[in-house]
Amino acid sequence: MNADPHIITTPPKLMRAIRSAMAGTESVQERLDHFVRAIRSSMQVEVASIYLLRAGEDLELSATQGLKRSAVHKTRMKPGEGLVGHVALTARPLNLADAPSHPLFSYRPETGEDPFNSFLGVPILRGGRTLGVLVVQSKTSRTFSEEEVEDLLTVAMVLAEIIVDDERVGGKKAALKGIALSPTKPETVTGRAFAPGLARGVAVLHQPPVAPANLLAENIALEEVRLERAIAELRRNVDAMVSGEVAGITRASREIFDAYRTFAYDRKWVGRLREAVHSGLTAEAAVERVRNEHRARLMKVRDPYLRARLHDLEDLANRMLRLLAGEGTERAVPDDAILFARELGPAELLDYDREKLAAVVLEEGTPSSHTSIIARALGLPLVGRAQGVLDKIETGDTVLVDAEDGRVHLRPLETQISGFQLRLNIRGEMTRAYDQLRFRRAVTQDGQEVDLMLNAGLLVDLPQLDQAGADGIGLFRTEFQFMVSDFMPRLQQQTELYRKAIEAAGDRPVTFRTLDLGGDKILPYMDPIPEENPAIGWRAIRIGLDRPGLMRYQLRALVAAGAGRHLRIMFPMVTVVDEFIEAKALFTREIARASKLGLELPAKVEVGVMLETPSLAWQVDAVCDHADFVSVGANDLLQFFFASDRDNARVSDRYDPLSPAALSMMSFIADRCRLNDTPVSVCGEIAGRPLEAMALVALGYHSLSMPVTGIGPVKSAVMALDAEALRDLIVPNLRVTTRLRSLREPIAEFCADNGIPI
Repeated sequence: MNADPHIITTPPKLMRAIRSAMAGTESVQERLDHFVRAIRSSMQVEVASIYLLRAGEDLELSATQGLKRSAVHKTRMKPGEGLVGHVALTARPLNLADAPSHPLFSYRPETGEDPFNSFLGVPILRGGRTLGVLVVQSKTSRTFSEEEVEDLLTVAMVLAEIIVDDERVGGKKAALKGIALSPTKPETVTGRAFAPGLARGVAVLHQPPVAPANLLAENIALEEVRLERAIAELRRNVDAMVSGEVAGITRASREIFDAYRTFAYDRKWVGRLREAVHSGLTAEAAVERVRNEHRARLMKVRDPYLRARLHDLEDLANRMLRLLAGEGTERAVPDDAILFARELGPAELLDYDREKLAAVVLEEGTPSSHTSIIARALGLPLVGRAQGVLDKIETGDTVLVDAEDGRVHLRPLETQISGFQLRLNIRGEMTRAYDQLRFRRAVTQDGQEVDLMLNAGLLVDLPQLDQAGADGIGLFRTEFQFMVSDFMPRLQQQTELYRKAIEAAGDRPVTFRTLDLGGDKILPYMDPIPEENPAIGWRAIRIGLDRPGLMRYQLRALVAAGAGRHLRIMFPMVTVVDEFIEAKALFTREIARASKLGLELPAKVEVGVMLETPSLAWQVDAVCDHADFVSVGANDLLQFFFASDRDNARVSDRYDPLSPAALSMMSFIADRCRLNDTPVSVCGEIAGRPLEAMALVALGYHSLSMPVTGIGPVKSAVMALDAEALRDLIVPNLRVTTRLRSLREPIAEFCADNGIPI
């Protein structure tokens, strides 16, 4: 992680002196010696010293200009001992005009610091770790100014990056003997699983290009030529990605890289680069200037999807800087590499050798980002929002990535490694076992057939139908196509996507959910509307009914795509029956329009409702009068039922979907649909978790839609289940008089006793 020159407020004179002092030096010790010499000269003090923490947790005088050189690597103290130890212990600056009179002052005769009165010590911090202390002293008794304190703090930040980077690049040869700069203890960082899987490997830190040192152009014409060459090369790179010429991209989504390519060819973006160079900046500085303009604009937007778009621009800017520096775009990594980054663009991810990349860990990221979508398509485990992980990891560290639970184990103990390896082995065996079940129907021990459906949203998801042996697509999220585009998809584009989904499924059903926009899914070409509670605000069917032109446009594409085939659509976020009736009427109008124009109509049509709100759960009989099927959207239904945001880590784990309250509602919905002879299914996270899925099957849900990773485990569990026996266990505990907090343990015990793999 290189320091960003744009955030440094230290006077340029001091930074130039430090940069000049660093040039041409090799070892860490040489760099430290030059560092203190530059600080003493620039700040006009008599002493500048660096104390670093040793492996034994002692502070050691590692470099000085002004104290006795013989004390270097000999003078040591504990954190909390003396003034230097106090700074290390508190991680706060200490500014004294008369240091010898301070009660914590500890005299060390070997240093020769007798004549010095003024003392300013600042901690050398990297992330949450204290690496040491940077000290300046002078004979004159004075308190250093606030500006001087801030300057020294910034210099300490730069120093932390330099010494750790030196050690990282040079390894043991570059390290100071006994000094513990890099983290060594086992740690576990918790994030969120954006792409499932398990991986064991070695850490590799993604290094974005260093920001340009030269800002002003000496030859504007030459900089213009360099910029044009870089733009042309960038476009060739991106074109190769879209056309599939880059190895490993054949399974990635064309839609994402088509959208990515629009940035590279965007006239405004390129025009701003050219204007910046023409104004007298270097090509590199122009890229930085335009990047910062986009960053300032997009970072003001709260919508996570629009914020995620920023990273596509960051990706392009980084590629431009590498091309201007004469670097290639391909990145070499060792076998079983675990890539760590603050954020990563989809193209940057594909710069790494897919065959050697085992997993990705991000400090930031979102589950709907392009990088997350690509990682899922490639089967690459990805953990995001692992806050602070970059301050705790170094290249070469052993890492275990659990992208099932969202945990990253850094420098794990042998016992952790052996346990994790056992999980990896079991996962491999189970994957092979699931593969044997691909073409078998999921039938319970008591003869109940269960359809296991796939959740999808892009063309990249469609091959997974056959790979997993799914019975169809139970939820096709149509908004994904809108979200990965920089403009409204045209009617033909929508029709083509829906038709390909139907064709990929063959005789298997595909259920299209109409646009579920709003909330956390705002289109980049629509002005976001600030809302206090977006999840329960203007979203999904509410937008569709208020903007019927948008809904009819999509319904028209669906009708065209379903010509001569079986067409299933459903409307999301319905809260009252009248909303569904109104939406269904719009669909009927599109069918009538197609018929009037003599267009081929779908051979069969089914129009259903997503039951995602508790209000509709208690109107299920009424909605069954109008709907051909009901699909329970468990994610939203349960978060509304428990008033608990499923994306908020502080509250998302406070409720249990296997509580009697939740299961009684799910049981009520299934029973009423059965009595109304209306097919009912469940889509959502709980449908893809074997334990919860067994409870749903027992309650009468015979169609479950889930991510591809859930189909194998759920099918294996279903085939070992006696659904009626489990129902006999669950139903008596759903009465309002029950005192059980959760049925999780009883259901788990039932599965264990009956050999059901969960």
